Amino acid sequence: MKETAQQSGHILTTRQKKFLKGLGHDLAPVILIGKEGMSDRLIGAADLELARHELIKIRIGNNSGLEKNETATTLAAATRSTLVQLLGKTVLLYRSNPELAKDKQLVLPKG
Repeated sequence: MKETAQQSGHILTTRQKKFLKGLGHDLAPVILIGKEGMSDRLIGAADLELARHELIKIRIGNNSGLEKNETATTLAAATRSTLVQLLGKTVLLYRSNPELAKDKQLVLPKG
């Protein structure tokens, strides 16, 4: 049986998630969630970064006072993206953007 994860209408296979985790390994976090917490501004910034890069890393700071699992799920839903991985307090999100130049789009493996 093939394992899949569904979040906000996006379905990724285990193979696709593994591929994205590999790409995300060397990424630096583009957003740090601090004591301001989950604000509209932060969600807007995450949305913009997803549109630019498709795959982004977000770090939940220790002073944010947020619970990591709930924060990761909420952030994915708010940005209409897929939660690829939550490792420690680092969130990896993916959202395809067909409007990006072809050479900048991530090509996921089939199945």
